[in-house]
Amino acid sequence: MDTRFSSAIHALILISEAERPMSSEQIAESVGTNASYIRRVTGMLKKRGIIRSSQGVSGFSLLIPPEQLSLYEIYRAVNETEDVHIFDLHQNPNDLCIVGRHIRPTLSHMFRGIEEQAEREMKDTTLKDCMEEMRSRILQEENGEDSHARQL
Repeated sequence: MDTRFSSAIHALILISEAERPMSSEQIAESVGTNASYIRRVTGMLKKRGIIRSSQGVSGFSLLIPPEQLSLYEIYRAVNETEDVHIFDLHQNPNDLCIVGRHIRPTLSHMFRGIEEQAEREMKDTTLKDCMEEMRSRILQEENGEDSHARQL
């Protein structure tokens, strides 16, 4: 499973919240990966005009305010696609089998509907929404609240 999308959101929150520009090494440490992977992800974000790095200064800065940056824009930046693509279909179903002959068009149609719904949701959710959700979780943790216990 590809983790570029979640890694990009993680990096963007760090970049947005940092008092000073963060290096790829610092971001990688928080994400739990290596700096070359983060450089690849930040390169994609930079190419789309979401972040910038300055000559002679280590680190990145956000070019789009968090409240204006949708998850859909981030997704497209790191997946280089026009549509949200969550599911893949297996390649060689047996056309001699009734299920094999009809599975690809059936699932393609169903999966596309699910992906369109996810796309709409991602367009309506911003980086700021992620940051606010995280702040809420941090406050709950600091106050000793266990959200899981309340749900049970």
